[in-house]
Amino acid sequence: MDQKVKTERKESEQKKGMEAMVACYQGFDPAAYLQYNYTPPRADFDRPDSIVPWKLGCLHRAFTEGDVGGGVLVDVGSGPTIYQVLSGCEVFDKLFLTDFLEVNRQELRRWLGGEGCSSLDWTPYLKHVCKLEGRRPSAWSEKAARLRSVVSDVLSIDVHRPNPLPLDAQLPAAGADCLVSSFCLESVSPDLASFDRALGHIGSLLRPGGHLLLIGALGESYYMGGPGVRIPVVPLDEAQVCASLKASGYTLVRLEVYTLPQDMRVGVDDVTGVFFVKARKP
Repeated sequence: MDQKVKTERKESEQKKGMEAMVACYQGFDPAAYLQYNYTPPRADFDRPDSIVPWKLGCLHRAFTEGDVGGGVLVDVGSGPTIYQVLSGCEVFDKLFLTDFLEVNRQELRRWLGGEGCSSLDWTPYLKHVCKLEGRRPSAWSEKAARLRSVVSDVLSIDVHRPNPLPLDAQLPAAGADCLVSSFCLESVSPDLASFDRALGHIGSLLRPGGHLLLIGALGESYYMGGPGVRIPVVPLDEAQVCASLKASGYTLVRLEVYTLPQDMRVGVDDVTGVFFVKARKP
């Protein structure tokens, strides 16, 4: 088989894989997904071993260490959630939320519009991050107002394209100062090679010297995106995460790992742990 045929076959397989992944997401239900993952026991703010407080703590530390900041923060694959930018909104002047699915972008716009019809009450999250910042929990409304004021847009994104954002996205020519991405790349990639390519693609959005804050699943092969909606995930381990970052040209600053307690394995996925990465683009 000559090289041209091999290349065409590989491209055809990649295309089929992407089409299958897109088809999986047609039944994604933001309200169900939020209920599965962002309510107790996974979001129990009275438990130090609960997964959501762990993630919020990692993000708080990363955004307050003094080396992450600037004008523009881009959240890659926001889904229907805002928790991942609650600390970042304090140190950036402009923030872009992004997602591939219109239903998720609509969910984000509903919260940003303050219409009171979001599928999840984010108040406990806002209060918890205020406490992490040394502020009184009652300051949560000020934080909500701050986040709404710095979000410039909710954009469509496709991490499998070399230029993931729309051409008219108002990013600086040099790129964003920081990217955040939570449970996105591994859950929208049909295989590890696709994950690696997506990681490289989003790097094109980041300026030299900028930071990537990446949260993802370890040992996960699927998650439920709604009743009966089983979405495949690329199973990752710590070594693969580090190798993928290195291959994409990032310098790893810190890797933290969380192992799910047994009672947090609630049947909506088969995740065994979560990683948090702070990395820098040279």
